[in-house]
Amino acid sequence: MSSNTPRTERTTARRSWIRRAATAAAAAGAAAGLVASAPGAAAAPPSPPATVTSPAVAAADAPDIPIANVKAHLTQLQSIATANSGNRAHGRPGYKASIDYVKAKLDAAGFSTSVQQFTSSGSTGYNLIADWPGGDPDQVVMAGAHLDSVTSGAGINDNGSGSAGVLETALAVSRAGLQPAKHLRFGWWGAEELGLIGSKHYVNNLPSAERSKISGYLNFDMIGSPNPGYFVYDDDPQIESVFKDYFTGLGVATEIETEGDGRSDHASFKNAGIRVGGLFTGASRTKSSAQAQKWGGTAGQAFDRCYHSSCDTTSNINDTALDRNSDAIAHAVWALSATGSTQPGTVFENAADVSVPDNGAAVTSPVEVTGRTGNAPSALKAAVDIKHSWRGDLVVDLLAPDGTAYRLKSSSGSDSADNVIATYTVNASGEAANGTWKLRVQDVAAQDTGYIDSWKLTF
Repeated sequence: MSSNTPRTERTTARRSWIRRAATAAAAAGAAAGLVASAPGAAAAPPSPPATVTSPAVAAADAPDIPIANVKAHLTQLQSIATANSGNRAHGRPGYKASIDYVKAKLDAAGFSTSVQQFTSSGSTGYNLIADWPGGDPDQVVMAGAHLDSVTSGAGINDNGSGSAGVLETALAVSRAGLQPAKHLRFGWWGAEELGLIGSKHYVNNLPSAERSKISGYLNFDMIGSPNPGYFVYDDDPQIESVFKDYFTGLGVATEIETEGDGRSDHASFKNAGIRVGGLFTGASRTKSSAQAQKWGGTAGQAFDRCYHSSCDTTSNINDTALDRNSDAIAHAVWALSATGSTQPGTVFENAADVSVPDNGAAVTSPVEVTGRTGNAPSALKAAVDIKHSWRGDLVVDLLAPDGTAYRLKSSSGSDSADNVIATYTVNASGEAANGTWKLRVQDVAAQDTGYIDSWKLTF
């Protein structure tokens, strides 16, 4: 967060609440032209099978954003800073390396990316813009964060945290194969610490017709403060309500954000007449006794004692705040872009946890499909959410009612990421639609455990 301009738990919300909140948020957003947690114990005990049938439009829950993934991005940003004189500041090689890291992730995930150059203080700066294919190009929902640090430190909370949360949300869009009603765009801004230079350049160089297409801009600057508060921007009532309702569903109280008014990139959009919103966990201001009672932490201490200092490293992050806020980013992006399912039709889901034995026998999770006529579609969508500490160990198959197996994922010794959260497309047109379909998962190597969190078929 800039100081150069004037004052401007890991908890997974229950699916049932998410559906209600997303529906409410969509309705609220429509009125204004905006429509709308490390995994638990890795070997969760199995529950009785449960099949949920619902219209696809009611099943478009935002995914849980894996905290491990967000922190992995922070680790990379820290490594970049360490290799480049300890910072990622504008005009320094660590900033350009940060842009390159984020861009590579987005390019691999299928985004259309562009790097915008500008000049500030005699040095070249860079903004990174990433567009997700599809959605109404005349209605754009945008989320962003500044990627630069100050020269005195690595800037991991300010603002690696917001940058990583936005990045992992964008990657979740790709994993879900999301098809939102509105167009989705993400941005990472340069030279924010010098006075919002990058975001001002972006907004000022947008033709007025293009500015008018941005239905709302969401800003995330410092979302993992070590002594955190939970602050929500109050600039736009509809966007504000999406965030406040989400945290209410988690049982987390929020307050209106005031410390960062005009001091982060949302101001560039707001000054151009674009509706804005966002989240913040506090900077140099002191947490009051009342706030400590509400949120925990230490009264009489700054929300971030390392704000703009050399100690703003990966040790300067509160995991619970980072996790909650990253999940809230995804919730807002899903709700405000008014997505339905990735494929119209009827959804059949099993949300019961099923343990996957370490280097053991395959397990299955059933879904009972009823009420269909004829065969399954040629583009049957199987959305899988498997929590696992080493996804490369897993072999995942979809079993048709007659036992025919469709390979969704093979094991791979080089796939060192955790979790399998993806949507696969299967040509199942030769299979009868009705019957018991199963997700089969086997862990074929030792030392890593996990469980099937949920999965669903969209016909």
